[in-house]
Amino acid sequence: MYNLSCYNPSSFTLVGIPGLEKFHMWIGIPFCVIYVVAVLGNGILLYLIAVEHSLHEPMFFFLCMLATTDVILSTATVPKLLSNLWLGSQEITFSGCLTQVFFLHFSFVVDSAILLAMAFDRYVAICFPLRYNTILTPQVVIKLMVSIIVRSFSVILPDVFLIKRLPFCRARIIPHTYCEHIGVARLSSADISINIWYGFAVPVMTVLSDVIFIAVSYTFILRAVFRLSSQSARQKALSTCGSHVCVILMFYTPAAFSILAHRFGHSVPRNVLILFANLYVAIPPALNPIVYGVKTKQIQDKFILLFSLKKLQ
Repeated sequence: MYNLSCYNPSSFTLVGIPGLEKFHMWIGIPFCVIYVVAVLGNGILLYLIAVEHSLHEPMFFFLCMLATTDVILSTATVPKLLSNLWLGSQEITFSGCLTQVFFLHFSFVVDSAILLAMAFDRYVAICFPLRYNTILTPQVVIKLMVSIIVRSFSVILPDVFLIKRLPFCRARIIPHTYCEHIGVARLSSADISINIWYGFAVPVMTVLSDVIFIAVSYTFILRAVFRLSSQSARQKALSTCGSHVCVILMFYTPAAFSILAHRFGHSVPRNVLILFANLYVAIPPALNPIVYGVKTKQIQDKFILLFSLKKLQ
């Protein structure tokens, strides 16, 4: 019975943000607002892309996938955070914790792969404009989207089984607001070297390789843009990449900062790291639809048309 309870713990305790307990109620308010903005913004984006045939292009299909993944990422973390901060609901079941681990890391890897696919889309649009529709056919786009999901699922699912095989006979208290792979594995009394190495290998195999290929794509894009003879043509070509570059910076910069802070920022207070980790999973999903709405003229026009029609009704 002792061994059985170790390998099948009923629940874990999510502490929240240690040291800021008296501010939990106030901290929850901006996170609630950010979550509502993320769900509404991405929901409107998905609706516009679905109903407007003029937006049925490869770039917008990838954007649709990004919006869906952002909603999953926010929903996997923020509601539990709010219940923790506002209701004091710190308990999470073992199966709930594993589910959160999967969707948290799965969403991150999918987002990274989508940004790479969007970089490839911009590369084809700028470097091979006359062959754009023949290269990025609907069949190719569907294959890319399926391969993104299959790759992400294949590399993240082992995380769940690597945690499930561990015994948890000691205290099951997680000093965080959500479950993540290594944070949960560290509670085990067994050797977690496999978890650590796999947790290190996955970002290298997926996210780091995505960053390298995105950089290569933009190298070719910039080379093609600066070969254009007209200044207006250069500006037009670069403007089509503006929203994508903003989203790339919003996604990878906080991730790099978070990794460096955890590895080398030993003097940084833990509550600051936890707060930043929550902002990282909450803010990009809220800002992505705003960035694309402001910087992409087709979406901006359809958004204005949608709300002007509603006012007339």
